[in-house]
Amino acid sequence: MGLPVRAAKAAFLRGGAAGAAATLVLIGLGCQQTQPANHGSASPRAPSVPTGHASSPSAATHASTAPTSAPATWPHAAAPRTIPSVRAFTAQSGPGWKPGKNSRVVADLKGPLADEARMTAAELGLRTASGTPRRGDLSLAVAPGQSGGAEGYTLTVRKGSARVTGPATAGVFYGTRTVKQALRSGGKLPEGVIHDSPARSQRGLNLDIARKFYTAGWIEARLREMADLKLNQLGLHFSDDQGFRIQSDTHPEIVSAQHLTKAQVRRIVALAQELHITVVPEIDSPGHLGAVIRQHPDLQLRNVGGTSFQGDVDISKPGSARIVDQLMREYAPLFPGRYWHLGADEYLALTVKDPEASFPQLVAAAHRKYGSQATVQDLATGWLNDRAAVARSLGKEPKAWNDGFFNGGVITPDKNIQVEYWTGRTKWPARPPVEYLREGRKVVNLNSEYLYYVLGQPNGFTYPTGKRIYDEWTPGTLRGTQPISDKKLTGPSRVLGARFAVWSDQPQARTEQQVAKGIRLPLAALSQRLWDPGNPPLTWSAFTRLADRLGL
Repeated sequence: MGLPVRAAKAAFLRGGAAGAAATLVLIGLGCQQTQPANHGSASPRAPSVPTGHASSPSAATHASTAPTSAPATWPHAAAPRTIPSVRAFTAQSGPGWKPGKNSRVVADLKGPLADEARMTAAELGLRTASGTPRRGDLSLAVAPGQSGGAEGYTLTVRKGSARVTGPATAGVFYGTRTVKQALRSGGKLPEGVIHDSPARSQRGLNLDIARKFYTAGWIEARLREMADLKLNQLGLHFSDDQGFRIQSDTHPEIVSAQHLTKAQVRRIVALAQELHITVVPEIDSPGHLGAVIRQHPDLQLRNVGGTSFQGDVDISKPGSARIVDQLMREYAPLFPGRYWHLGADEYLALTVKDPEASFPQLVAAAHRKYGSQATVQDLATGWLNDRAAVARSLGKEPKAWNDGFFNGGVITPDKNIQVEYWTGRTKWPARPPVEYLREGRKVVNLNSEYLYYVLGQPNGFTYPTGKRIYDEWTPGTLRGTQPISDKKLTGPSRVLGARFAVWSDQPQARTEQQVAKGIRLPLAALSQRLWDPGNPPLTWSAFTRLADRLGL
């Protein structure tokens, strides 16, 4: 969704006492600091995970060897300290688990968890193995029929071993993220059972690479950080007025000098798939197409007086739909995920006082296609529905920005397009989010009050803080600072989740490194709020200390 236009029209993420066999939640920080170390491509902030390969005698102790002076009984441990926090932990009496000298990560190395096992083993400094796990091992297994949904998992620590199971590979992967973090924060996994799953199904980052070029390596680093936070979606806005940033074979003339090659995109997507992240491509239309219009000026929208409207194509011209559909068909195989973002925001023809008088060619096209009562709004709604039909023909579920959905016309927006709600703070009236929910639409939260990081802070935007997200924002807070009062409208089946959005309005205002630093804690805060529906268990200061300790 665009932003030089959007920003010009706006005024504006990163314990306590235990009861016997009771379910616990994280209530405190206060854990022993481990020593920092670099592990491959991990962030330089990241402290090391304790393993059996350290030089100290205590670290080299075999996990399967019971201490000679072990007490007859063990105290019940607190829930592990992680971001996001685990939702349910049942403590048991025992020593817990940490990697020992002969510990292994055990899974079917020819099965669906082979990649997860190898990644986890590399992170913990362990070997992988197939077959029956033994004392001291960490084992991974898919358990069809287990509760918790595709992203849920159970982590069981008992008698010197740890086991992660889930109904699907994604949940098992998230269980390994909990293992990794718990070892960093506390040195071991506590004895007991964790049952964990996300409250919202869509959790992620939206990145504007159209106005500012971001290198493939930088994007890959963000994917790795997202995965450790159990975020599962990366939106890529790669076309706008200022640039078109992915190699094209059908229309090479529109591609910016600085761009990602298809080979680079394939590597990004492959890494995302390995990390259980879906990449959602966006070609915004019928506005924000300036990079296309520069090479195809005949598609430029003009009013009756000949004035052009920045980034808008004339949707009465067949060539406008043809080029957008050609690009969608070209890029669909590059992005195998389930979603396609259509954009649809800020079509300027609908912002003038009298669209029908200003754009007679659009009125004529609306009448031809939808009858004599149709208006420019109907033609724009028809454009949205037509592009959604193309997306579905390509096997994609369509999404679009909230200001591309209109009511009261001859044509109604397709009910099965997900509404990505970003703002109500524009010069023209924007429909409140409750209207979309009452229509039965599914909504994703990108509330610009909390979740917009706009480079240069133009037109009243300010860089959002993780603290505000952590302390104030909820998935039901879709517009401004007040959540929708009717909780039935904002449950997980209606408000599907949220993404934190980086918009590159003033591309030189921040370097890649500054952007990465600026979005670190907001992403961590967003992860917490989307995974666990309750109030955050830590104070903000304790949360930030934990994030630092975990290298997030």
